[in-house]
Amino acid sequence: MTVQMRSRVKYVIGPDGSPLTIADLPPSNTRRWVIRRKAEVVAAVRGGLLSLEEACARYTLSVDEFLNWQAAIDKHGLAGLRTTWIQHYRDG
Repeated sequence: MTVQMRSRVKYVIGPDGSPLTIADLPPSNTRRWVIRRKAEVVAAVRGGLLSLEEACARYTLSVDEFLNWQAAIDKHGLAGLRTTWIQHYRDG
């Protein structure tokens, strides 16, 4: 039985429009999740730089937490990732 390796992209376009590589991602020990860092991780997963499983393992995130970040971006843009506005956006 052979295991297929999926090809990995070298970079994706980050939330600010610039190229984003694995080296540009937040460190794996990140504890303070500001909007930019969350958005970079979401962009990396969406673009194929990391798989969802790799991102969750690397950053000690639950799948639900990551999916909430992704949904917040889809619904409200980067502003949806603000923790101080989370209840405002959840109700709307």
